[in-house]
Amino acid sequence: MPQEILLQVLPQVAADADLLKNHVAQRMKITASEIQHITILKRSIDARQKQVKINLKIQVFLQGEDVVHRKIDFPAYQNVKNAPIAVVVGAGPAGYFAALQLIELGVKPIVIERGKDVRGRRRDLKAINREHIVNPDSNYCFGEGGAGTYSDGKLYTRSKKRGDVNRILELLVAFGSPNDILVEAHPHIGTNKLPKIMEDMRHKIIEFGGEVWFDKRVVDFVIKGDAIKGVILHSGETVEANQVILATGHSARDIYKLLDKKKVLIEAKPFALGVRAEHPQSLIDSIQYSCDFRGDFLPPAPYSIVKQVNGRGMYSFCMCPGGVIAPCATDVEEVVTNGWSPSKRDQPTANSGIVVELKLEDFKPFQKYGALAGMYFQQQIEHTAWKVAGKTQQVPAQRMVDFSNKKTSDSLPKTSYVPGVVSTELGDVFPSFLTGVMRQGFQEFGKTMKGYFTNEAILHAPESRTSSPVRIPRNEDTLEHLQIKGLYPCAEGAGYAGGIISAAIDGEKCAIKCAEQIFGYRN
Repeated sequence: MPQEILLQVLPQVAADADLLKNHVAQRMKITASEIQHITILKRSIDARQKQVKINLKIQVFLQGEDVVHRKIDFPAYQNVKNAPIAVVVGAGPAGYFAALQLIELGVKPIVIERGKDVRGRRRDLKAINREHIVNPDSNYCFGEGGAGTYSDGKLYTRSKKRGDVNRILELLVAFGSPNDILVEAHPHIGTNKLPKIMEDMRHKIIEFGGEVWFDKRVVDFVIKGDAIKGVILHSGETVEANQVILATGHSARDIYKLLDKKKVLIEAKPFALGVRAEHPQSLIDSIQYSCDFRGDFLPPAPYSIVKQVNGRGMYSFCMCPGGVIAPCATDVEEVVTNGWSPSKRDQPTANSGIVVELKLEDFKPFQKYGALAGMYFQQQIEHTAWKVAGKTQQVPAQRMVDFSNKKTSDSLPKTSYVPGVVSTELGDVFPSFLTGVMRQGFQEFGKTMKGYFTNEAILHAPESRTSSPVRIPRNEDTLEHLQIKGLYPCAEGAGYAGGIISAAIDGEKCAIKCAEQIFGYRN
C-alpha cells in the first residue's frame, strides 16, 4: 500500500530525484533501494525564513507495489452535428469550456468570436506593438483564447467553492498543458504555450460537430417578449437560438452599450484601477528569497501584497515573474497595460498590476450614463493616458519614488513595454483621490517588502482592465438573465468570475443550465 507523506526539503533536494529518494528513505528509516517510485502530488515554496524550503506532498511506492500513474483523458464527447443548438458568444476560456461542456451534454455549440483565430491574431499583436495600430476586433483582449491567452496562463484561484478546479486543470492537461499544473500550488502554463492549447480545443469542438466562427461580431440580440431568440452579426446574418451564452469578456464595451440601449437589465459594478509596476526580477528575488543570487533550483520569485490606504484596498494583481508588459487597448484612442510571462518566466523583469479598489460613488461625474458610469470612468482614464503619451501606444511612465514625491522622472530605463514610454507625472492621468492612495501606498509596500519602494521600479499607466465595470444580473439558480430567458451572462464580462479557472468553471455551469433547458432535465 503506497504511503502519502508531507515533507519539507531544500530546493536542490526537491529538484533531484536521487536526492529526494535518499531523503525519503531516511525519513522512512529504510534504504533507498527499497523505494520503487515517488510521485509528487503537490508542491509549494516556503520562503518565510532565510533558508527557502520546498513543501512536498508525495506518494511513495515500495518494491513490489503496483505503481499507479495518473491517467488524464477527455470526457465522453458526443457527436452533436445534428443536435439542438446553443450560441456561445466569445472564444475565451469561458466560451471554449462552455462549448466543450455542451458537446459532452449533447448540445451543438456555435461559437461566435469577433476576433481572429490565434495564429491570425499574432499579426494584430505585432501591429499594436511595433506600429501602434489597434484593431478593435483583434488584439490582446479579443480573438481566440480571449485575454487569457495573453495573460500568461496563471491558473491559481481562491474560488474553490465555484466548482471543480481539478476537472479544469485535467482538461487543460488533456489538451497539452504540462502535468506540473496538477502539482504546483500556483500553476502556470505560459503565454508561449497557450495558443496551441486553444487551437486544440477548437479542433476538438469541430471534431464533434460544433462550429467556431471567427471575424463575426455580434451587433444585436433577437429578443421576443422576455426570451432570447438569436443574435445578429455585423454582416447582417441572424443566428437563431433559444439559448445564448454571453462570454464576451470584461472589455466588450459595445455589448454593454447594446444591452443598455435595448433596456436589458445591467448594473454598474465596482472594479480596481491603477498602474503596472516593473522591477528587475533579480531585485524581487533578493527580497522574496532573502538572497543575493536565486540559483538554479528556485523559480523567479512572485509577490502578493495588500494594504489598506485611506480607507481603500491597494493590492498587487496579475503578478508576472520573469515577464513583460503588453499594450492591451481595444480601441484606437486609448492606452491600456497588462502583463504576461512565458512558460520559463525567464525575462529579466518582473511586473504586476498595482491597483486601488474603486467605489460606486467614484463614478458620480459619469452618473448620466447610468449602469455604464464605471465603464466611462475607466475609458476616460485610458483616453487621457493616450493623449498624455502623444496619441500613440506609448504609455505614461514614472519611477516609483519619483511618483510618490510628485516628481517627473528625469530619465526612464529601458522597460519590457515594446511600444515605448513617455516620462510623465502620473497625476496628469489619474484623479487626485487615486494618486493620493497610490503615492502613500507604495511607501507602505516598501515597509513590508524591504527594497520594493525604489526608483529602479517604473510605473506604467494605466492598469485598468482588472475586471468588468458592469454586471449583467442573473438568476442564482438557473444562471439565466433576470429579465431575458435563455440568455446566460457568463464569467468575467458578466461580472461573475475572474481569471482562467473561474471563467472556465462558470462557462461549464452555464452550459449545464442550457442543456437542462433544452432537454428538460436537471443535473
